[in-house]
Amino acid sequence: MAWLTLAASLFILASRALAKTQPIEVKGSKFFYKNGTQFFIKGIAYQQEAAASTASRKTKYLDPLADEASCKRDVLVLEELGINTIRTYHIDPTAKHDVCMQLLQDAGIYVISDLGEPDVSINREDPRWDVTLFARYRKVVDELAKYPNVIGFFVGNEVSDSANTSTASVYVKAAVRDMKRYVKENKKISRWLGFGYAANDASVIRDDIVDYFGCGPAETRIDFWGYNVYSWCGDSDIKRSHFAERAEYFRDFEAPVFFAEYGCNQIKGGGAAREFKETAALYSDEISSVFSGGIVYMYFQEENDYGLIQVSNGQVTRFEAFGALKAQLRKQPKAISRDAYTPRTEPRSCPPVSPIWQSHPNLPPTPNSALCQCMYNSRTCIPSSILSAASYSEIFNYICGASESACETIASHPETGVHGNYTMCDDTAKLAAVLDAYYKEQVTPSACKFDGKAKIQKPREDKACAKTVDDAWSEIVSADEDSAARGFGAGGFVDVFVVAVLVAALVAF
Repeated sequence: MAWLTLAASLFILASRALAKTQPIEVKGSKFFYKNGTQFFIKGIAYQQEAAASTASRKTKYLDPLADEASCKRDVLVLEELGINTIRTYHIDPTAKHDVCMQLLQDAGIYVISDLGEPDVSINREDPRWDVTLFARYRKVVDELAKYPNVIGFFVGNEVSDSANTSTASVYVKAAVRDMKRYVKENKKISRWLGFGYAANDASVIRDDIVDYFGCGPAETRIDFWGYNVYSWCGDSDIKRSHFAERAEYFRDFEAPVFFAEYGCNQIKGGGAAREFKETAALYSDEISSVFSGGIVYMYFQEENDYGLIQVSNGQVTRFEAFGALKAQLRKQPKAISRDAYTPRTEPRSCPPVSPIWQSHPNLPPTPNSALCQCMYNSRTCIPSSILSAASYSEIFNYICGASESACETIASHPETGVHGNYTMCDDTAKLAAVLDAYYKEQVTPSACKFDGKAKIQKPREDKACAKTVDDAWSEIVSADEDSAARGFGAGGFVDVFVVAVLVAALVAF
């Protein structure tokens, strides 16, 4: 019998080694290795803060996947800790990532990355989904999709964190729609990559936001749900921390759900003294039957006191919490095989618009820089070259205050699902649309002066552009009953995109 035991042990070791390089797939609400074994996230947030700088208006950030020296140092530590997934919040898509990604792959560590960066992401205070954001998000996907140990991406992190910011979710959902379409139609990407959202535990919008991102057609629904939860502090349990309640709530959710951040530090001794008893609970039978693991916040020690290690002169000092988490991560959750698992297939119903929830299921249009350029070229009154971007708001405010109709094509109303044709353009193109509309309403040359900040141009005649602008986007996208029922509207990829639009879109990509 000894040889049978040895053979079984060798088989398990070989399976684990093989699993290290397998892409992750999804079936229903579970993650699986390609061989059908269930995958649970044992993760940590891996992003070091950049030093503060006042020299530039642009917020600096460090790309953790481009720092080869740090990766060579830290991957060994992550392996020791028992980590199989890291979450990165900002990466530079123009940097080189081969070394770090190979080190992580060799260690069996997967990556989930946020798509934004500090200055280019969907901002809850001024939410939008436009050509600039779409370009940034596509670049991140293009750069990371080539690595087999990338699971997917967060399109937003706590963008709607209260009733006051619930309007922002319509733009995040539009981004989910467009990123999923981009990957589906990208011939360079032949495997599954997920797009998810990470939410805080805001009780007032908790039900609505979960329903919103889980409703509508598959093309607009998230592929996984990240839950940033810090309700277990110190010596708690699954009832007092509401872990059991949350597990029951998500039991029928159709996509994988996991803790995108966890690890409360509001205890005596701070973050370094955490015992991570919640980790043991997370991988218990009751909770792991719903949640697919979690990501501890965080690896590096920063001012917020959540770190597990301190780096000084290139050397790593492990805190007490490091050993505590390491011990808890040894626990193996009860798994189910892909073949034995039958998923729930029904999506959720979209939440009604209310004083608490202000995002309609009808989504803004897909950003298309070629379409915006066509529109700009076809306008008579445009911004002057001497006008700085910082001065745009002055003209926007004046015109939109004087003529609401002149601003219809750039206006977006998340609560009604009515989105203007050019809400997805950059500010220069938007200003051209507004200036030209106002100029044509006023029917006087002085309406295109603004003290030299606007000028007359001869519209460029281009048959493809004319058809693009006049036929495809002649009407403001409206919230019709059909689109509302399906969870998305004419602002998406719809039949009105005539051949000319498709040709123009190729230029944008």
